[in-house]
Amino acid sequence: MSRQPVIAANWKMNLKIEAAKNLTLKILEADLKLENKEVILFPSFLQITTVISETKGSEIKVGGQNISFEDEGAFTGEVAASQLVDTGCTHVLVGHSERRHYFQENYEVVNAKVLKALNHKLKVMLCVGESLEERENKITEMVVIDQLESAFQNVDRKQLKNMYIAYEPIWAIGTGKTATTEDASHVHQMIRKTLRRLYDENACQEMRVLYGGSVKPDNVSSFMNDQHIDGVLVGGASLKAPSFKSIINFKPLK
Repeated sequence: MSRQPVIAANWKMNLKIEAAKNLTLKILEADLKLENKEVILFPSFLQITTVISETKGSEIKVGGQNISFEDEGAFTGEVAASQLVDTGCTHVLVGHSERRHYFQENYEVVNAKVLKALNHKLKVMLCVGESLEERENKITEMVVIDQLESAFQNVDRKQLKNMYIAYEPIWAIGTGKTATTEDASHVHQMIRKTLRRLYDENACQEMRVLYGGSVKPDNVSSFMNDQHIDGVLVGGASLKAPSFKSIINFKPLK
């Protein structure tokens, strides 16, 4: 089955508003090969309206880096799914390892956020991945399967069309270390097997599964040419227009 490739940029807690605007404009002005590709930008909350304004009318989508599992109320510092939708966001990241690690978001919280986002018609990019210690203890599969099973609780089969999965080994995020294509492909296949067990064969084949973790212009092609990898979630390399353009315009390996 042919799945549309996805190139997503997680800007994390970087860039001021003017810098975010300039980066967006440079990306839009670049000679991008967007045929049959989906490109998503995840700026910080304060930049979202600026980035949405600049990308209006383009093929580039915009999402939030996080949401609350509550609808509204006295939750200082939180951002509701309805507020993201109101800005024009179409996507949201849920379960990123930095949220799980630094802000103690457990399985129950991640699942609640997935359900809240889907109920508000946001497209969810669910992040999963193991730590270096878990990798060294050879429990990668157990960790990722646990993350998947908990996150997909009460997610209806019909809602899967609004989800992606991003496999991001924690030990490769911002470290310069990168999983080999073979390592990433193995975990992606395991993710699909889990989806087949939780849902059905179509869910296994239709879900787009991305790789994230020190993705750069010089390694993106090796990932994108693996039949089990449908895209990349890019961190630092997405903060510079030339490198992000190179990633979007990845060249198929011969």
